[in-house]
This record gives sequence, C-alpha cells and structure tokens, in this order.
Amino acid sequence: AKQNLYQPFRPPPSPIPPKFRSLDTAGKIEVLADRMGLWFEYAPLISSLYTEGFTPPTIEELTGISGVEQNCLIVGAQVRDSIVQSNAKPELVAAFETGGAELLYEIRRLSTVQRVAAAEYIVEHGFDTKGAHDLARAIKDYPHRRGDKGWEEFDYNLPGDCLSFMLYRKSREHRSPSELRTTLLEQAFEVAVTEKAKKAVGRELHGYSDEERAKEEEVKIIRVPVVRLKFGEVAGASSVVVLPVCEAEEGVGKINEAPMEFESGGEFGVVEAEKEWRRWVVLPGWDPVVAVRRGGVAVSFRDDRKVLPWNGKEEAIMVVMDREKKTVEAEDGYYLVVTGDGMKLERGSVLKERGVEECLGMVVLVVRPPRDDDDEWQINDDEWD
Repeated sequence: AKQNLYQPFRPPPSPIPPKFRSLDTAGKIEVLADRMGLWFEYAPLISSLYTEGFTPPTIEELTGISGVEQNCLIVGAQVRDSIVQSNAKPELVAAFETGGAELLYEIRRLSTVQRVAAAEYIVEHGFDTKGAHDLARAIKDYPHRRGDKGWEEFDYNLPGDCLSFMLYRKSREHRSPSELRTTLLEQAFEVAVTEKAKKAVGRELHGYSDEERAKEEEVKIIRVPVVRLKFGEVAGASSVVVLPVCEAEEGVGKINEAPMEFESGGEFGVVEAEKEWRRWVVLPGWDPVVAVRRGGVAVSFRDDRKVLPWNGKEEAIMVVMDREKKTVEAEDGYYLVVTGDGMKLERGSVLKERGVEECLGMVVLVVRPPRDDDDEWQINDDEWD
C-alpha cells in the first residue's frame, strides 16, 4: 500500500493554562492587572497580547507590568516549563511556584540539564538575581576557558566548581598579596565542591603543602621527554620511525604480541616486520625513538590523567617504550607498569622502593597530539629533563 506522507498540522499545545484559555482580551488584561493566579500561569497571557498587536508600553499602561518585567515573566515561565518537563524534583519546582521569575530568567542561556543543576544551587544557597547571574555566567564560560591555569582541577558538571573557578580566575587578575585577591580566593574555596578544586584554590591561597612541593620538585627532574606533535611535522621530517601501535584497552597480551623486530630498507625505505600487525604510527626521527633498535612499541591512551604521574591535560597520549628494557634499573627513568587501575607510568625509584623488579618496558617518549589552538603547547619545557 502506498504510504500517505501527508500529516495534518497539529498546533503545539497552548502554554496558557486551561482556566485562562477562554478569556477575551479584556479578561486577559484584568488577570494581569490584578495578578490573578500564579505568576507562571498568567505570564503566557503577555505573549498572547503581543500576538494581538499590543506593545510592551501599552501593556504596562494597562496592567502596571513594566516592559522589563514582562520579558522576565515570559522567559522565566519558559525556563520553569523546561525544568518541569525534565522531571526535576517536586521540591525544586515548588520553590519557584510563588515567585522567582527573575532568577530563572538569569539561567535562560543554559541547557536544560544545566538549568536544573543551577536552579537547585540557587535555591539551596538562597541566591539573589546577581548571584544567579554570576552562577549562569560561570557555567556558560567554563568550557571556553580550557587551557587556563587550574582549569582541569574543577568539575564542569557541578555549579559550585564552575563558580569557584570563575572566582579563582578573577583572583589571578590582582597582584599578590592583596586583600581583594585573598577575598576572591576565600570565596572560591568556600563554594568549591570537589577535593581537587579545593586543593587548587588552597594552593593559591596558602601555597603548596610539603607533599605537593616534593612532587613538584620530582616533576622538574623528569627523565622522559614529553613532545607535542606539530601539524605536518612528520611530512617535513628528514627521517622518520615506524612503530607498531597497541591500545591500552587491549591489555598486556597485545603489547607482548607486537612485533619486536622491524626495519626499513631498500631504495624506498619499505618497512618489514617479523610478523603482520594491524596498526602502525609514523613519528619524526627523534633521538630517543631512533635509539630503540629492537622492541619499540607505541601504546595509546585516551586520557593522560590516568597514566602520567604528573598533572595531565585531559587528552589522548601515545607512550613510546622499549620492551627490551623490562628490568627496573634507572631510578630517574620512567617505566610502564600495570596497576589495579590499569597501565600507568611510574618512576624507577618508586618501583624499587616497592620491590618491583620488572615492568612492561622503559618509557623513552610521551607524544601528545597536535593542537591548532595553542602554539605554546608544542613542547612543554617544564616536562623535559
């Protein structure tokens, strides 16, 4: 049977409550003038009058509701509807039953999920209009601040952490020490939710703890290069190295299966391996990689924060290691080991203290993917020996 593609037009449901739908123009004006019913019930009547040709100044003259308040009521009601439709907690919806249009108006630019979280935070902390405005701006602004100092220490899904980061960032605009800077940091610490965020703010406020300072010193003497690829760098390299690639999720077995021997030869530099392998990567002929004659392999990770013993950048990395050097010998070197949380880099001295004698291999290089938005990240000198 031929499918009937015609679908009759069904207008969207009216935002006007049933009890107000039969009102004529005079009735709508009367309801608005006397504020009859709940604010989110009579707010749609304003839009209805607009469609009838009334202007904001005319409605203000007839009802006493200013143009600014009209807009606030209309938008606030729409935001409230989205929160109701998201199956938010009844107590949250009830909190905006007798008022709060001006607060909901401030979070209008957020997604529905963010609106619910922001509304809960506003109610819980008793925010006024300015507080709601600052919170919404902090949530909206956070993703655009990627790369700012401390950004990765705060949780984007938590309004408190977003607000904390905004205050933390503002504090850095003032000289240290200063009363204003200290006040902003104290506020940031107070609203921070996660432990990581509190530590980041605490470091700015009180300085590093002895434990954190020791870790910072350890990072300064890292004996493994961390390189960020540049776009087109491989194509322009005078020499390249080809390595088999394993995904960390594939496990230790896959790493051990990767070809140990492979070399290029002939006039065209054709790479020949002792066995077939599905995934390979071509890297510039950097000295640490070229030095691995046999047993080299690249292990790819989706999130560096779970792998590196120093602060990660929440991005993918590729760890190049020498499987010929499985014995832990160099105290200042780094090795790839298997832990309860998966594979990660560990310093030789730490492994020796634990009595670990063998690992998957010695790490010779950590490679970050190219970025077109931050030229300064091509090579991080702080992470070089």
